[in-house]
Amino acid sequence: MKKIGFLSFGHWTPSPQSQTRTAADALLQSIDLAVAAEELGVDGAYFRVHHFARQLASPFPLLAAVGARTSRIEIGTGVIDMRYENPLYMAEDAGAADLISGGRLQLGVSRGSPEQVVDGFRYFGYEPAEGTDHADLARDHTRVFLDVIQGKGFAQPNPRPMFPNPPGLLPLEPQSPGLRDRIWWGAGSRATAEWTAEQGMNLMSSTLLTEDTGVPFHQLQAEQIQRFRDAWKAAGHERTPRVSVSRSIFPIVSDLDRAYFGGESRSQDQVGQLDGGLARFGKTYAGEPDQLARDLAEDEAIAAADTVLLTVPNQLGVDYNAHVLENVMKVAADLGWR
Repeated sequence: MKKIGFLSFGHWTPSPQSQTRTAADALLQSIDLAVAAEELGVDGAYFRVHHFARQLASPFPLLAAVGARTSRIEIGTGVIDMRYENPLYMAEDAGAADLISGGRLQLGVSRGSPEQVVDGFRYFGYEPAEGTDHADLARDHTRVFLDVIQGKGFAQPNPRPMFPNPPGLLPLEPQSPGLRDRIWWGAGSRATAEWTAEQGMNLMSSTLLTEDTGVPFHQLQAEQIQRFRDAWKAAGHERTPRVSVSRSIFPIVSDLDRAYFGGESRSQDQVGQLDGGLARFGKTYAGEPDQLARDLAEDEAIAAADTVLLTVPNQLGVDYNAHVLENVMKVAADLGWR
């Protein structure tokens, strides 16, 4: 059995060809798609976070709204760029959103991806410490966040507070039990996956890896997953971790599907430059349901993961994306994922 979720980047543009023309459209349609997905039996609604772009940016109001409108579906991010985050304020937001949803939050965090502006985190007031870089900044913010969401007191109370305090140092509030086990790191390499395991975070792997060994993407990603699990075992963590992979999957069941994605049936892995280094990008899966099921059955990384996140073309509108999700769920049943 696998959990299946959708991952939306929340693009919006005033173009007349787009069904998502404003920031309000992107936010409200994200909520509506999560509600529709829950009705279809989809397991997760995940949202990408980008700054300085016409995309979803501030995740917690959206996550809280989705949590209030739904009752079962997991809600999460894939991923929050921790270079931009105040980890203490983020911990308060995450605790509140998790409580509103009844403990359904699954937060993917990471260093982020190439941005619209140069060193955008500096505009948010954050600078890497001397002798470190922006990746260290993301990891430092993450360590603080992981520490404070566990509820340990660290702040000295006011001896004359406005309201009575419990004894001892004070933690952040609100606290949401179990949230620490539902934090994921978006790892772009095998080494980062091993680091993720050492920190006790779940593994979130995307449709690209920032390295290339010459093997197909799904095999390289399967190796990444195995290295993560080996490192998890070596670290001695007690719980069983979760692993997600992202895929673009489009069953062709109508003329409209064929018009949009018929050309992707010939999609292949790609190798290119990203942040000054080689990266391998996974292919798009598109085709008739029977052929699609055969192709997906050969994906070694999907076989190794417990969760598959489907990247959705959100600008095609809620109804079309619900149509895509419904047909992927049928393929998933044929594959025995459900």
